[in-house]
Amino acid sequence: MSEPTINLSQQQAIEKADTLIEALGWIRKFRDTTFMTTLGMRVIVVHGGGKAISRAMDEAGIEPRFVQGRRFTDEPTLSIVERVLATELNHELAAKIEEFGGRAMSLNFCSTNVLFGEPLTLTNQSGEPIDLGRVGEVTRVDRLTIDNLAYAGQVPVIPSMAMGEDGRKLNVNADTAATAVAAAINAEKLVVLSDIPGVLADRDDPESLIHSLTATEARRLIDDGTIASGMIPKIEGCLETLARGVKKIHIIDGRLRHSLLLEIYTTSGVGTELVTDSGIGAERATAAAAEVG
Repeated sequence: MSEPTINLSQQQAIEKADTLIEALGWIRKFRDTTFMTTLGMRVIVVHGGGKAISRAMDEAGIEPRFVQGRRFTDEPTLSIVERVLATELNHELAAKIEEFGGRAMSLNFCSTNVLFGEPLTLTNQSGEPIDLGRVGEVTRVDRLTIDNLAYAGQVPVIPSMAMGEDGRKLNVNADTAATAVAAAINAEKLVVLSDIPGVLADRDDPESLIHSLTATEARRLIDDGTIASGMIPKIEGCLETLARGVKKIHIIDGRLRHSLLLEIYTTSGVGTELVTDSGIGAERATAAAAEVG
């Protein structure tokens, strides 16, 4: 029997149906896990705000300075970070979630802080400590508060700042804050939304996207300079999170329309997935085999 002739609108409808059929298996797989509320999953949002902070610093006449991918944070910078990140952006994100029909809760210093930490210590090539100012790392996460909100159907919205043991606030890299939260709550997946398509074999060529990486391969790319500057803390945080039990991490371009759905609910994905050395491509390979069979 010959194939029927179809018009453009019919072809578009077929493609939508194909995508839906492909997505159904993934929806069933992740239902009731910590991920997407609309599909029965539990979502937790951890966010930064680098560009907005830099704009505010520029308005204040403060020149941003970065050390090994981290923003040097003196007291004037910390004040701007808290205002822009932990107050303005945090409330704006929660309001957007509510606007689109979700339920969200801002978790910041004005409401309920859930991230606690200590000053981050880095060294230079000579092994000498580097002064980062009030930059910190997360050492403890208030999982109970996050879990209670998530199980109640709310989306916790957490800025990447922490409270130190001395009662002073710390600026934390958003990627490392997110990985700390993901590990603390035993998340099924961590999705890092960025302004890049993922890990590139050639930083100047968006077409050189690496779709899947094992932990060992990612470390090799750091060592040979393929992964550099601001991507280093992002990837290092991802690797630490894999080691702490999160099964898979995705780095995707948040500017791409529907990028989250395309990455999670299609077999090919649109970003870079990081897995343990024993788990590379397992889910995507299984799905592809099922389609063939």
